[in-house]
Amino acid sequence: MRIALLEDEHEQAQHIQSILSERGHHCDSFPSGQSFLSAVLHRSYDLLIMDWQIPDMTGIEVLEHVRAQLNWQIPVVFLTQRDSETDIVRALDAGADDYLCKPAREAELVARINALARRTNPDNEKEVLVYGPFEINTQLRTISLHGEVLTLTDKDFDLTLFLFQNQGRLLTREMLLERVWGLTRDINTRTVDTHMSRLRRRLGLNPENGFRIKTIYQRGYRLEAMKATGPDAHAVATEQA
Repeated sequence: MRIALLEDEHEQAQHIQSILSERGHHCDSFPSGQSFLSAVLHRSYDLLIMDWQIPDMTGIEVLEHVRAQLNWQIPVVFLTQRDSETDIVRALDAGADDYLCKPAREAELVARINALARRTNPDNEKEVLVYGPFEINTQLRTISLHGEVLTLTDKDFDLTLFLFQNQGRLLTREMLLERVWGLTRDINTRTVDTHMSRLRRRLGLNPENGFRIKTIYQRGYRLEAMKATGPDAHAVATEQA
C-alpha cells in the first residue's frame, strides 16, 4: 500500500517508515499538517497514519480537513502519545478508523494496517467484480457490459478497474497518472482527459447503465453510481449526492 504518515519527530518517522517498508509498503512522511494535507489532496494514498500533536495544527483538525475536502473513505489510523479514553473517543468520532498509542508495537501496527486494508478493499482479492451491468474479470483482464465483452486497450482496462474500485472518490489527474500510468512528474494531464473521454463512449457510462464519470472542475474526476433506467436498475445504487 501507499501510506502517508503525519509525524513531526524525525527519528520516529524514520522508524515507522522502516517498519512499513520492510513489510512491502511505501510510506511518505510529512512533518506538518499543511504539508500532509497538500500531499493527500494531490497524490494517491491507500491509508493515512496521523500523530495528534504537530506544530501547525492538531491531528483532529487535519482529520476533519481530510474527511471534508476529499469526500472519500480512506482509512485513518491515529498513532500518538495521547492515551486517555476521551482522546480516543474524540478521534474515532471525528472519523478515525483505529487508534494506537506510542510506542507502537511493530507487529501490532502492521497487523492493524493490514486488517484495515482488507476491510476497506474487499474487492482486491476477487477474480470477478460486478458493478451493476458491468463485469470485470481481473485475471482475464476483460470487461463486459450486459454480458458482452468490450474492446479495450490494456490502459483502458487499468483505468476502468481503478475507477470502479474507487467509485464515489474524487481522483485528481495527478493521482490517476501516478496509479495507472506510473508517472509522478513532468506529466501531461491531457493524457487523462483523452482517456476519460474515450471511456465514456466505450463503456457506455450513462443513466441507462447506471454509472457516469463526473468532471470536477480544476480537480479531476469521480465515477458515480446513478439511478439506472435500463433492465439492471435494481442492481445499481441511486446517484450519490
